[in-house]
This record gives sequence, C-alpha cells and structure tokens, in this order.
Amino acid sequence: MLRTTLLRKPKSTISAAANLPLWINPSALLSTLRHPQPYASADSEPLAKPAIQSLVLSCYRSGKFHSLLRNAVASPSLLLTACHNLRNHAPDSPPPLTHDSVSTHFFSLQELSFQLYRNSFDVESCCLPIFPEGNRGTPLILPNLKLKVVLEAIRIVLELIYDDRFATFSYGGRVNMGRHTAVRYLKNSVENPTWWFSVKFDKELFGSRHIDKLCLMLGEKIEDNDLLDLIRRLFKCKVVTINLDGFCLGRGLPQESSLSSILINVYFNGFDKEIQESRLKTNEANPKFDRNELIPGLSNSNSGSVFHKPLKIYAVRYLNEILIITSGTKILTMDLKNRVVKFLEQDLDLKVDRTRTAIHSAVSEKIDFMGMELQAVAPSILRPPMTDKAIRARKKYLRQKEVRLLELKNAKERNRKKLGMKLLSHVFKKSKQSNGFKFDFQIENEVRQIFSSWGDEVVNEFLKSVDDRWEWHRSLSAGDFLSLGRIRDQLPQELVDSYDNFQEQVNKHLKPAKAKRELEEESRRREEEEEEKYAKKTVEDLTKRCIKVEAPIELIRKAVKTVGFTNQMGRPRPISLLTVLEDVDIIKWYAGIGKRWLDFFRCCHNFRKVKIIVSYHLRFSCLLTLSEKHEATKSEVIRHFTKDLKVCGEEVNFPSEKDVKMMGEGNLSDPKPVDGCLTMALIRLATIEPCHICIAHFCSRSDTVVYRIRLLQKHLGLDTSDEANWVPQMGAIHDSLHRKCAPLCSYHISELYLGRLSLQDIDCTAFVDVD
Repeated sequence: MLRTTLLRKPKSTISAAANLPLWINPSALLSTLRHPQPYASADSEPLAKPAIQSLVLSCYRSGKFHSLLRNAVASPSLLLTACHNLRNHAPDSPPPLTHDSVSTHFFSLQELSFQLYRNSFDVESCCLPIFPEGNRGTPLILPNLKLKVVLEAIRIVLELIYDDRFATFSYGGRVNMGRHTAVRYLKNSVENPTWWFSVKFDKELFGSRHIDKLCLMLGEKIEDNDLLDLIRRLFKCKVVTINLDGFCLGRGLPQESSLSSILINVYFNGFDKEIQESRLKTNEANPKFDRNELIPGLSNSNSGSVFHKPLKIYAVRYLNEILIITSGTKILTMDLKNRVVKFLEQDLDLKVDRTRTAIHSAVSEKIDFMGMELQAVAPSILRPPMTDKAIRARKKYLRQKEVRLLELKNAKERNRKKLGMKLLSHVFKKSKQSNGFKFDFQIENEVRQIFSSWGDEVVNEFLKSVDDRWEWHRSLSAGDFLSLGRIRDQLPQELVDSYDNFQEQVNKHLKPAKAKRELEEESRRREEEEEEKYAKKTVEDLTKRCIKVEAPIELIRKAVKTVGFTNQMGRPRPISLLTVLEDVDIIKWYAGIGKRWLDFFRCCHNFRKVKIIVSYHLRFSCLLTLSEKHEATKSEVIRHFTKDLKVCGEEVNFPSEKDVKMMGEGNLSDPKPVDGCLTMALIRLATIEPCHICIAHFCSRSDTVVYRIRLLQKHLGLDTSDEANWVPQMGAIHDSLHRKCAPLCSYHISELYLGRLSLQDIDCTAFVDVD
C-alpha cells in the first residue's frame, strides 16, 4: 500500500523519505522509486523476438548486460512469453493465454514479477521431491509450473545473448540447429576423413567447482549478481542438473531441465573457440589449391591425374557429445586429441574417460554419434549404380511408356481424321446447297493454321523414322528410266528439269544418310559420356571419401525385443500390458513410437530397414495386441481395423503401408528420440475421484481422466545402468515416476500417446494420490 501511494504521488517522495522510521533505509527506498517494480497490467501480451531483443539490449552498458533479472527476466510480458513457450502443444483454437487467465487459474504473474524484481523468489518452495515407490532410492527434484516459467524466461534471455556467439559447429538447444542439421553438415562438408574420435566423460554431476566456473563464464558478459545467484540456487536445489555421461540430454525426459542445454553450450563455448582457432590455423598452413595452380600449364587432358588433399580438421558438438575428425595422419590426430583432453581437464575441469576416448579409423571402423553410426565410404556406396533388376524394371517402364505414347498418338490421329471428315462433309454439303459460303467472321486462317500444324506434326513424325525414309527414298529414286542419258536426250528439257528437281527434293528430305550420321554421332556421344561418367566415378571411389550415416539397426532390434514387440525368434507378439487401454489408445501408443523412429532416422542411409521394422514388427504387434484384447483371430482384427489400423470415428494415426513405403530420406531440425515414448505406458484408471485440472502446462480443462504411469524398466525388472540387459545409448525415465497418477484431458493424453508431447511438457509436481 505504501508503494502504491508513493507511485501515485511522485512529488511527495522526498517528504515521505524524510518521515520514514529509522529502521528503513531512505536511500534504498529512493533507489526503488527511481527504478520502480514492473507492474503487470491486464492487457500485457507476449513479446515478439524484436521486442525481446529491445528489452534485453536496453540492459547493455559498457560492454556488459546489467540488471537482467530485474529489468528483463522479471518483466511481466517476458514471463507471459515464457508461459506461451511452455504451452507449445495446445488445441487448434485454444483460449488466449493472458495475464488475467494465468493469474486466475494458476499463479499471479504480478507477484512472481515482484519477487524476481526484489530478488526474493524462493526457489526451494517451488521444488518438489518425487520419491520412488516405497521411498527407496534417490528422489527426483522437479520444478513446479511457476519455477518452469522462471527457467524458461532465463533461457530466453540467455539464448538472445549467446546464440549468435556460439560456434557454427555447436548444435543442440538452439533454434534450427539440431541433430539433423549436424548430420547435413557431416554429409555435405566433411571430405576425405581418415581418423576421428569422440570425447567420452566420466559419470559425474556438475559440482560446485563447475558451477563457479560457469558463473565466471556468464560474468564475462553479464554483470548481474542476482541472476548468477539465482542460477546457483537452481543447481543447489538440484532442479537443474547436468550429467555429461548420461543419455537424458536432448531427449525430452522429465529429469532434464529446459535450462540445461543453453548452460552446457555456454560452458563449452570456450572449448568451441579453441577448436575453431585450431581449424583456422590448420587451414592457413594447408591452403586449398586449384589443379592449374599446382602444375602451371598442365593440359586439360592430364588435369584429372593430379589430386590435392589439404589437411582439414572438422568438429561437431551436440550438447555433451563431441566428435573430432581429421583428414591427416594418425600422429596429428593423436596430438590433437591430447590437446583436446588437456583443455577439457585443465581449463573446464572435466573428467574425460581416456579409455573410451579412443582414435578410430574413419574408413574401417564405425563410430557412434548422436544415436547414429558414422563411417567414411566411397561415393559409389552412397549412390550405388543401378542393379540388373533395376535396369530391367526401368527398361520395362520405358517400353510401357512408349506403348502409352503410341496409343495416345493413334487416338489423336483418329480424332483428327474424324474432325477432318466432318469438316469436308460440311463444306461439301454447303457447296451443294448454295453457290458459296457466307460467314459473319473469317475462319480461313484458323483452319489453315490447324491443318498446317497437323501436317507438320505428321511429316516430322514420319521423318523421325530412318527405315521409312530409306524405303521411300529407294522406291522413288531406284530403277527409274528417266535417269538414263539416252532417254533424257529424247525428252523435253522441261520434263528433265522437273525430274531433276524432284530428285533433289527426294534426296534432300528422304535420303537417310545424313540422319544416319546424326544418329551414329548421337550414339557415339552417348557412349563417350557414359565412359567419362564411369571414369569419373571410378576416380572418385579411389580418391574421395564421404560420411555415411546409418541407423543402429542392431540396437533398434534389441529395443524392439526388450519392449516386447517381438519374441526371441524375431516375430511380432502382443504386449499384454496394453490390453487394458482403449483400442484407439493402443493404436496411438504404437503410432507415437513408429512416427518418432521414422522421423529420427529419416536422414540415415539405411532408412529402408527402419521402415521395415515400423511397418512390419510394430504394425503386427499392434494387431496382435488388439487380437488378444478382443479374443479374436488376427484375420478378424485385420478385417475390422484393416492393416492401416483405422478406428471408426477416429483419424488414422498409425502410418499406412503406402505412406511408409513412399517416405524417403529427409532432414528435419531436431526430432526427439523415441526413448520417452518407448519406455512409458499410460494406463487409464477406473476411479470415482473428483475432477482434477489437467496437469499439462497451462491447460485449465477439468474434464480429465486419471492415468497411471507404468515404466518399462520397472515392469520388466531391468536395471537401466546394465548395458547387458538394457539397450545401450537409450535413455530412460527416472524410476521415481513409476506408478504416479496424472490427470489429463482427452487432447493432451492423445498428444502424449502420439509422442508429440513428453513428460517435460506436463507439471509432474501436480500428480494426484490414488489408492
């Protein structure tokens, strides 16, 4: 109330400060009055990117950003923008998210803004420990919805400050800079790799020394002790954790914070700059030359025998995964590896697993990176020549195409003949009935143009056939008595001249020698092009190496077998756990896994094998699950649902066989892996609990149903840290969420089943207790 009164009467600030009690610091109050707390008006709207840039840049002075927490993060408009970002999966026409709606249904944005502005925000009260079943094991500390908004607001500000400062080979946690973007760089830019290694870290959480170093790095650009202290408190409460050896980063798992990605990129920014400087020095010491510059005056015929492979260093980093590639010798690669490990251990204070950080041959050994397998291969392996079967199929297609064109040609000629006969009969009929034609408009030019075009097409079609021309030329020029000298002397000169002129026209238009020479030259030119293409391809195979990206088929098959899609023989089988779900929910669960697998591995060279797994193993496992649920045969289920798994009144969710077959290789930005969908099942509970609010971010619907989370590793009794039983490189949801109950509306449960929503997009601190 005191603040409101003073804001309404700014002229009385000095007198009010003079009459303050002794326990109030007048200078602190005057500072607050000069920089009043942000007032969240009811008409505040989310900010666009230019507005956010203006808000953050207004804090830039003397080469640093000052008071970001008070002037940027605490802004009600930025907090509302963070709310909109968190509600990234909403119905087609959701109710608008405004300041009043957030304050009415969830929490007060004005109060949150005031707490952040005064640096009195209590992080500990917004964290909730989720204990495993039976209170055994390590609890999972999760933020509530209010703290998630604060984390998102901090992420927006840090992204705006640092995104343009990151290296070009830094991927993950950035807009349009994800896994598939990194794969495109590896495919298109890396040439002739010889040796490579990926950096592996020991299993260690970010400790106090790492947090202090991270705050020092942030302090190079940000002069705001309040913001840095808030980040320290987030790490202290374990609501933000970073495990560089784990498989939870960038996978949409609930134990990963939305702030982790940007903080990892900031922490590794110095390492990226060091690698960038090494690359620039290597490029300067090994410039790229043209062939003519290597050997001046070299003839074009011998220029193809000169090859120059300059030394190159390539680097790709996706969050905590680092891949270094060289096109030089192994000794150079070992020296580079030692410098990389030394920088990471000394400058960044990280523990590198030297045993797993090993150098591999890029040509003879595969390397795992971002959940895919990389190997250097010849260009002909990426673009193989057509097989004999494909050549026969193409020839068959071309013959069928010629037959269709011939049928169209005959139909066209038939229609022309009918039209011409109609025109002639009409003209003949009119000429018999009257002495002439009388038209209101002239059509002679149009008719003449039509017949001229028809005639030209017929003549051109005839002249294309060398055999027809040869036959007509032989018939019109061979065995004619007018070519004899004694006969020509006895004939009138006009007749002889007419005959000679006719023979000239026959030789000019019908003599096939010129056409035959053109066909022979065309055939010879085609053969030469084929030889040049074959020679170029052979030379490229011998001198060039490209990156081949493949999906780890063996790991996918192990995941399929572990989950229960197939039996020990590799044949589809039902999953009994899912028989308690509705038919449409069963299909959506399978569809979510299938679509995520297809989207994630679309950039791979062996994408066809992934399509087979989705189209056969997952599809028929779904059919067998429905068959077990309804106690029907597989044939009856196929007749009812069809192979495309259609449900009456519902759209088709599982990719149809035709869609999967027609799906080709492609690149997205950063598709989420399948780990979250694959290791979780949501079982609907039959309870008479009172209605709860949907726990999806900023969903105010109360027509919810309670679902129990069942985790795969708990259902099967597997240890996710044991690679012998668990699938390597596959993350898992934290055990604390097993058997937790989540009230969800019909829209968001559908999005969760389909994999478009993850547990990161719901408020896991709002679980309900159901006996």
